[in-house]
Amino acid sequence: MEEPVVPIPQTHPSGALSLLGNIAISIVLAVVVIVFIYQPVKVEGTSMMPGLTDQERIFINKYTYKLGAGSIEREDLVVFHYPYDPSQSYIKRIIGLPGDSIEIDNGTVYVNGKKLDEPYVPAEYRDHVPLKKESVPADKYFVLGDHRSSSNDSRVWGFVDRKEIYGKAVFVYWPPDKIGRVR
Repeated sequence: MEEPVVPIPQTHPSGALSLLGNIAISIVLAVVVIVFIYQPVKVEGTSMMPGLTDQERIFINKYTYKLGAGSIEREDLVVFHYPYDPSQSYIKRIIGLPGDSIEIDNGTVYVNGKKLDEPYVPAEYRDHVPLKKESVPADKYFVLGDHRSSSNDSRVWGFVDRKEIYGKAVFVYWPPDKIGRVR
């Protein structure tokens, strides 16, 4: 019994052009997604441990807070321009929303007089420096790192202006054993 003969496809110049066109479209789409929606960033430092560790790579969603697409909510992990040097970006957790009162007593955070449940902050990462009750002004946010004893945050330099927040951490993509949604 004879084996059927399968012709080898010939590469034509129009096929190569089609391939180049597809590659160009893919590159344009990737650029649009990265520039306008998702941006890869590297975590530097230990202030967000244990959830995010030094040198991890994450994607931030830059669209979610733009043009009213989504509201900033308590416990969101946000990326913003550092208030004292806008050329630097920080990542911290939203603790206080505009109008909230914030107080820290013996490592426990109180929002509007109620203890905040923070399962993302292990006991050994809490510090015990008190913060007297203060109100979060309009268009400002109170942010904290999860590793409280090694975080430079709103306790040190105050509130973050809404216009300085430009992204929400959404996905860890490196290292491979940590791939998944940011918590």
